[in-house]
Amino acid sequence: MKILIVEDELRTADYLSKGLTEQGCTVDMAHNGIDGQHLALTHDYDVIVLDVMLPGQDGFSVLRELRAVKQTPVIMLTARDRVEDRIKGLHEGADDYLIKPFSFLELLARLQALNRRGRKQEPMQLRIADLQIDLLARKAFRNSVGSSVGSSGGAPTRIDLTAKEFALLAVLARRQGEILSKTAIAELVWDMNFDSNTNVVEVAIKRLRDKIDVPFGTKLLHTIRGMGYVMEVRDSGGERGGERGGEGQGAGQATHGQGTGL
Repeated sequence: MKILIVEDELRTADYLSKGLTEQGCTVDMAHNGIDGQHLALTHDYDVIVLDVMLPGQDGFSVLRELRAVKQTPVIMLTARDRVEDRIKGLHEGADDYLIKPFSFLELLARLQALNRRGRKQEPMQLRIADLQIDLLARKAFRNSVGSSVGSSGGAPTRIDLTAKEFALLAVLARRQGEILSKTAIAELVWDMNFDSNTNVVEVAIKRLRDKIDVPFGTKLLHTIRGMGYVMEVRDSGGERGGERGGEGQGAGQATHGQGTGL
């Protein structure tokens, strides 16, 4: 999930950002209403966490401006346990409300529920060959070595992934068959633009490949030289134009001489 937190209490904002990042979310922060409104209107988020009491412009005003042009799900936070405030927020277009202090796990559950509601057409389970991905439980499995695609023999092997590795896998799997450039992956997974000569993406791809491909029979993550990476099922020996060498070498091949192409 890509989340915007608009919260003027720095400790609360940092705590939420750290916790959500550990859950694999991409988080932007604003500490006043003016900056929060700018980010909310100029970027696309899965959910916005919006405090009511903000300097510069309060949360209700930010919500009104947002609802004039966007329907991004919003959870409002308030330290005041007044029914009138909650009713006002819901009437202005808030999707949910939490009273401070609140449990981080409850906030996370509410964020996930709103995200599912906003993506109700998107399946929560993805399958590519024998790779199974549970987007809700954030788990991935593949058949044991030697099992054929679609074989029911033997229990699938759980693949241990970090939060960022799972986010990278989800981005590639949601776009199965689509070549993603290094720049696109950086923006989708890390929400950042960086020097194209850095090896952040290549290192992450190699680590993911070592976990989801190397121990198994069917290779799913492929490097397209000069273009990027793609996740797809291929016939044995099949190549797309521009692919060179085995997948185990892809990370090294993509680092040199590509300019901004990856």
